[in-house]
Amino acid sequence: MAGEKILVVDDDTNICELLRLYLEKEQYKVSIAYDGNAAVKAFRENEPDIMLLDIMLPGLDGWQVCREIRKFSDKPIIMLTAKAETFDKVLGLELGADDYVVKPFDTKEVVARVKAVLRRTCAVPEAAVKEVQFDKLSVNLTNYELKLNGVKVSAPPKELELLFHLASNPNRVYTRDQLLDEVWGFEYYGDSRTVDVHVKRLREKLDGVSDKWELRTVWGVGYKFETKE
Repeated sequence: MAGEKILVVDDDTNICELLRLYLEKEQYKVSIAYDGNAAVKAFRENEPDIMLLDIMLPGLDGWQVCREIRKFSDKPIIMLTAKAETFDKVLGLELGADDYVVKPFDTKEVVARVKAVLRRTCAVPEAAVKEVQFDKLSVNLTNYELKLNGVKVSAPPKELELLFHLASNPNRVYTRDQLLDEVWGFEYYGDSRTVDVHVKRLREKLDGVSDKWELRTVWGVGYKFETKE
């Protein structure tokens, strides 16, 4: 895997150049923007495979940039933030970010997370199509496509991966920690609120689609994709 395009957005030129150095060593194509307005413009023009996005930016802040990008793209976004409070993390996820890294960060950790996301979203399709289907629902991980009632519905990669994982094992209950481990992978250092936020966003999309299945909360345990006879 090499040659994927990465957009780095941060008003600190030193951070941008450090990330560029490490990412280009891995053969990625890196472009840089130093403020929020430039970030949205660069994203439209360059169509990167993934974006590393700082929250505290001149012009549009990172949250506003994330909101704008999600209006026209589902490409992965990793937030770079000096704020470690749970509220800031959850807000970023609710706006459509896929992951976050708290500053000061280890550059090698950022590169590892980028690789992990790109392995999932830019992998060469396997011979067998990765797809699960239920009444009025289709989740396809070969082309990262969600269809409800036959209509394609926009959803970020991590939401699709979570739904695919649950729906591939109907009626099995997963704890939040299991989902973090099996869907986000060992590279992820998040907390259980991350799972809750993604389930909430999925429910907003899936609400009322069918009475034959449901994304259910098992109180005190976790979540399951429940099918009904």
